[in-house]
Amino acid sequence: MGPLAGIRIVDLTTVVMGPYATQFLADFGAEVIKIEPLRGDLIRQIGPMKSPGMGPYFLNANRSKRSVAADLKSERGRQIVLDLCRDADALIYNIRPAAMARLGLAYEDVCEVNPAIVYAGTFGYGQDGPYAAEPAYDDLIQGGACLPYLFKLSGSEEPRYVPSAVADRVVGLTALGGILAALLCKQRTGQGQRVDVPMLESMVSFVMSDHLGGLTFEPPLDKGGYARQLARDRRPYKTKDGYVCALVYTDAHWRRFLEATGRGELMDSDPRYATFAGRMQNLDAVYSELSEIMLTRTSAEWVALFREIDVPVMWMHDFESVMEDEHLKAVGFFRRVDHPTEGRIVSMANPVRFFGTPVDYRTPAPGLGQHTVETLLELGLAHETIEDLIKHGVVGTTDAVATP
Repeated sequence: MGPLAGIRIVDLTTVVMGPYATQFLADFGAEVIKIEPLRGDLIRQIGPMKSPGMGPYFLNANRSKRSVAADLKSERGRQIVLDLCRDADALIYNIRPAAMARLGLAYEDVCEVNPAIVYAGTFGYGQDGPYAAEPAYDDLIQGGACLPYLFKLSGSEEPRYVPSAVADRVVGLTALGGILAALLCKQRTGQGQRVDVPMLESMVSFVMSDHLGGLTFEPPLDKGGYARQLARDRRPYKTKDGYVCALVYTDAHWRRFLEATGRGELMDSDPRYATFAGRMQNLDAVYSELSEIMLTRTSAEWVALFREIDVPVMWMHDFESVMEDEHLKAVGFFRRVDHPTEGRIVSMANPVRFFGTPVDYRTPAPGLGQHTVETLLELGLAHETIEDLIKHGVVGTTDAVATP
């Protein structure tokens, strides 16, 4: 059943950040009711896809959830959300708070029907600052959190974004922690609360925990930045036939590596290698020489050697080879499952393992409005009322309305 069995979540999130967080909650056993616009979550349209509205981005962020399609700008649609909130443990959204207020779903509105609810928002900026009303997307937050600058500082010709929705996903995980903490508090005290998870603050904390450096002190000791992470040759090492990722880091690592490559005397004769401090002061030279050594063998030869001498190593995978990784195969990370409309699909297991309340694949990502009718029936609405809501475009469904 999962550790969150019995918890009900009303999920108003779309795209990546919010759905990534709520998928964890669903995987952990919570009942997550995803309220989608009548046209569906935008990421349903990101292909390639077999069926309209069932793209891979959506499939991999919305499993284990129920889908209700509703027009929240209508009073009747708004009332459906409030009715769902009456016995929910949490409501989670990722639009600007001002937009929630315009919908009549601000914290105060929801608290009127359920004072004990956890009301969690993930959005661009803290509501006490001048950016409070600004829109935010992953690219913008990456820029504000110094990530493109880090690429430039570490040798890229131009600043660039990380080619992944890293801000959305980091903030999603930050939100997950905040939501779980608030749910635990609610369980202990019976009190709900508002939880704000702003993207910029979350990502600046994430990045600058590495790079605040000498700016930590007053007056500053330097201009910030962690030298090892910014070293121009800190990258996958080119080998005879490809690339490999290795980290020769501790004194013991370096001694074993240099001895294995016929250079053991350097640990005793060259101060650039002898100590951690010496290597940190000569990072460019040390990494440059290491890069030259790595060209002398194939990737497979290096992986075998590093494993033999117990130096951290990993293959540099591409999108296809990672699916064949021997470790990921052994732990069952990539799973082939049957989807009712998409056929056989590849799904990724939740990385968190609970040994008392195991997490398992529950249900595949739903079609748009797949659970609208059954959810409204559970709220006590009559079949005729549901038919009327569908007729007037208040709700949508992929299911036919059942007759009594």
